[in-house]
Amino acid sequence: MQPQIFELDGAAIEGNLDALSRILIDSVADGAAIGFMAPVTAEDAARFWLMDVRPAVEAGRRLLFGARYDGETVGTVQLLTAMPANQPHRCEIAKMIVHPRARRLGIGRTLMSHALERARELGKTLVTLDTRTGDVAEPLYASVGFEVAGIIPDYAFDPDGRAKHATTFMYRRIEAAAAT
Repeated sequence: MQPQIFELDGAAIEGNLDALSRILIDSVADGAAIGFMAPVTAEDAARFWLMDVRPAVEAGRRLLFGARYDGETVGTVQLLTAMPANQPHRCEIAKMIVHPRARRLGIGRTLMSHALERARELGKTLVTLDTRTGDVAEPLYASVGFEVAGIIPDYAFDPDGRAKHATTFMYRRIEAAAAT
């Protein structure tokens, strides 16, 4: 079974809020280093999706993709497209999250492939991201063509607040879509 990838607009974020929040809450509880400290409450998760993500999606500054597997929304990734004036060729991958019970099913790879294709369609030629050094996602990113740009030690705390971890910055060049 292949995951279905879909793009969420503001209304779809609200319509999928419970699933998006559950993915975030359960992933952080499982140790995902995605900018949150454990435990993430339902209110914190809803606030993130509705107050941080939705306005940026509605303003066209980011794209949000979801992944359905067996009829359930189990993953998400964001493509940040609003860059400084001297970086119109670049975008960033952010918050690539797959629910812990849905990992190792090809969902992350499918989400990444879709986001990279959309970046190409938008004329972007460079995609960047950062990930916890040694995280399970790092080999996934390398397998879809990302290269290591560098590592910063003690960059952020783990979700449990007990230790700091290094962060690996990665990039991938892509060819822009041919003009039609």
